[in-house]
Amino acid sequence: MSHLESDPRAAHPIARRTLLKAAAAGAVAPLVGLAGRALAQSGAPLKKLRLTWNATAICTSPVAVAVDKGIFAKYRLDVELVNFGASTEALLEAIATGKADAGVGMALRWMKPLEQGFDVKVVAATHGGCSRLIAPAGAGIARIEDLKGKAIGVSDLAAPGKNFFSIMMTKAGLDPTRDVEWRQYPGELLTAAADKGEIQAIADGDPKAWMWMKDGKFVQVASNLDGEYANRMCCILGLRGSLLRDDPAAAAALTRAVLEAQDWTVARPQDAAQSFIKYTPKVAEADLVAMLQSQTHQHHPVGTDLKAEIALLADELKLVGVFKPSTDPAKFATKVYADVLAA
Repeated sequence: MSHLESDPRAAHPIARRTLLKAAAAGAVAPLVGLAGRALAQSGAPLKKLRLTWNATAICTSPVAVAVDKGIFAKYRLDVELVNFGASTEALLEAIATGKADAGVGMALRWMKPLEQGFDVKVVAATHGGCSRLIAPAGAGIARIEDLKGKAIGVSDLAAPGKNFFSIMMTKAGLDPTRDVEWRQYPGELLTAAADKGEIQAIADGDPKAWMWMKDGKFVQVASNLDGEYANRMCCILGLRGSLLRDDPAAAAALTRAVLEAQDWTVARPQDAAQSFIKYTPKVAEADLVAMLQSQTHQHHPVGTDLKAEIALLADELKLVGVFKPSTDPAKFATKVYADVLAA
């Protein structure tokens, strides 16, 4: 059941397929936008919240949609966006201590710090996709197995791409610590390192990875939507524990708003690109649309489905030595998730 179908306060629940059909016909934008503006202008108090995000990652564009199209206001929220560029540990500490109320980020960035214990709960996935493993065209690297003995460039040695493709390598029979070498470069220098032959592949995310493939110099070897991962989450929404305890209605409203913006992005990717382009002015709107369409913003599990995906990810992180051997994936998932839409 979608977050829209499960709203017990809605007089006439709308199935997601109906919403998407209406959006495709151009109906959703004025309806939701006008509803949001009407609430904002009605004098009803709006709950102020601070939401952290990465304003350079195209997959977070639904957050910009939720602001521009009045979706936050529709749910009586006044959301301040905070572009957080520090470490994930610092981000989760900021949320846990109330410097921010929520954040959107990559699950593979969040899982290890959450294992250490922060008062932050994962309440929804937001989408799948956006991590890519690419190699120079003509290099003879077409599949994961071809990486044996090769050097792979990453922006940092705790990068989500490194962890995810290490999982894929392990499942393909490679040892990601012995059979390949991981080399760290500033993101903008990764392609230069490949041109010099210092690395033979790059693990990174959109928009950079997608743009590097656009001119044909690089080809995609794998992504986090391949095979069994076609319907798995990539990024997540987390809330501070005290918000869940003290104001569960606001926690639920923020979650519903973010998920509604994901559905809007699926139905109207042009809107999402237009909302996001001010943060990435060097990327053409058509390219942003294509990137969004290559991701799975319709995949945003909550509740028990979300918990199951967290447990799967925890099990895989144990497989590659990121999680402690003693961590129980099922117990970990139960500890770090919350079902804010169940009531």
